[in-house]
Amino acid sequence: MRRERQTDHGPGKRARLRAIVALCVFAALLAGLFVWQPDDLYLWIKALHIVAVISWMAGLLYMPRLFIYHTDAEPGSVQSETFKMMEQRLLKVIMNPAMKITWGLGLYLAWDLYGFRGGWLHAKIVAVVLLTLIHAHFSRAVECFSRDENRRDARYWRLMNEAPTLLMILVVILVVVKPF
Repeated sequence: MRRERQTDHGPGKRARLRAIVALCVFAALLAGLFVWQPDDLYLWIKALHIVAVISWMAGLLYMPRLFIYHTDAEPGSVQSETFKMMEQRLLKVIMNPAMKITWGLGLYLAWDLYGFRGGWLHAKIVAVVLLTLIHAHFSRAVECFSRDENRRDARYWRLMNEAPTLLMILVVILVVVKPF
């Protein structure tokens, strides 16, 4: 009897189902908060926003590491196919939903608390737009790797691994210090 591997179709379907259930629970929690309207709604929204940001950043920091190792794998090899599966699942199950939730809750907080005013907030939004562009770049790279058409070397992906880190540092400083 053959043992089921994580790269088989079954585990992928189950992972996708678990992710959908988790997103539904998250959406229900969010909807419940808006209906309930607790006095500390802002803190709940802020906490959920931070959870989404952490999830998104985890993906943005991990994806280029996968690309670095994937560049060394022979196209069509078992190793390459495993990386393809990992990259696609990371993008679709974690990064895309986390980015959307980050944007949705972040825009709500920017509107509700600050009325989109404040130089630090504008700078933060620009930094998050840049993170979103990096996310889009990684998404295109996942597509290229899935077709065995990667044209970048491991050095490029090592450098790209630094971009989300630098932007994350900038965003944290802007949010905490509010320098302008």
